[in-house]
Amino acid sequence: MAHEAILMFETDLPIPFTVANTTGIEKGTVLKLNDNMTAIITSGDEDQIAGIAAEEKIASDGKTKLGVYRRGIFKVYVSAAVTIGQALAIGATSNEFKPADATCINCKCVAIALEAASADNDLIVVSFNADGVNNNAYA
Repeated sequence: MAHEAILMFETDLPIPFTVANTTGIEKGTVLKLNDNMTAIITSGDEDQIAGIAAEEKIASDGKTKLGVYRRGIFKVYVSAAVTIGQALAIGATSNEFKPADATCINCKCVAIALEAASADNDLIVVSFNADGVNNNAYA
């Protein structure tokens, strides 16, 4: 998978979530909640975010627990230009973040840009918080 988040500063320890034994998950993959304390790879815009995978999970390795960061300072890829301090949500491409603007009415803001980006596929530093808030500014 492309565009994994890169941990810069660990602000909280990862916590264990249940994952499928048969699924491979790259370190830095954004995960969504699938069931009680169960995470799968996010599929886009309006997912309830579990966090970011703290380690690699190899498919069919017998493991069903994976450390997941709920908060931290990460380098992430963005899908559009971003200004410093802008709220970000998960984009349609699962590991990209996008501005939480008028096109993102039902999105959940899960990060704040600590750096600016001028274009799609730029890599920037963000403050990530999986708890986030709903983007009601444009509702």
